[in-house]
Amino acid sequence: MASAKILGQTKKAKLDDVAFGADFNEPLVHETVRAELNARRQGTHATKTRGNVRGGGAKPWRQKGTGRARAGSSRSPIWTGGGTTFGPSPRHYTFKVNRKERRAALRSALSVHAARDSIAVFDVKAFDTPSTKSAAALLADSGLALPTLVILGDEQEQAALSFRNMKRISVLSVSMVGIADLIGARSVICTQAALDALTARAKGERGAEAEPEEAKA
Repeated sequence: MASAKILGQTKKAKLDDVAFGADFNEPLVHETVRAELNARRQGTHATKTRGNVRGGGAKPWRQKGTGRARAGSSRSPIWTGGGTTFGPSPRHYTFKVNRKERRAALRSALSVHAARDSIAVFDVKAFDTPSTKSAAALLADSGLALPTLVILGDEQEQAALSFRNMKRISVLSVSMVGIADLIGARSVICTQAALDALTARAKGERGAEAEPEEAKA
C-alpha cells in the first residue's frame, strides 16, 4: 500500500490503492488537462469586420474615369481604418470529457505523485493563526521540489493565508483542484481532510467533494 509522509512527524499516512495505485494513462490525462485549460479561456476576443466599422457608407469616388482603382467603401479591409478580415470573434473553447474519464485521469495524476513520493500531508491545526514563516519552514524541512500545490479543505481558508504569498506555491481548496493543477506541480501537500476528499472523488464515492466547474465543461 502506498503512503505519504506526514510533515513534522515520523509516521506516514496510508493512501488508498484504488486512488493512488493506478497506471498512468497519458492520452486520457492529456485530454482532460486540455479540456480544463480550454475551459479557463474567456473567449472574449473580438475584432470589427467591415460591417461593424463606423463610416464608409458612401462610395469614395466614381467607378470610372479617375485613373484610380475602383473602390466601394473606405472601410474595406485593405484601407487604413478598415475592417478586419477573418478576425477572431467571441467563442467558447470547451469540450466534454466524461465523468468516468475525469475520475480515471484524477487517479492517474494522484498515482504519479504517490509513485514519486512527491505527496505529503500536514497538520492544519498548526496554522490556526496565519504564519508565512512557519509555512516556509515546513516546506523547507519537507525537502519537496517546487513548484508545490497546497490543497486545503473547503473550510480551511485560514491556513491559506500562510502559504498564498510564497513564490512558486499555489493554494487551492480541494473542490477547485483539477488535473492540470496536479500535473503542473512537482509536489503536493494537503491536509488530511483534503486527502480524504480527493480520495473519495477519485473513487467516485457518494458525498464526495464536487468537481471543479471547469472540468465539467
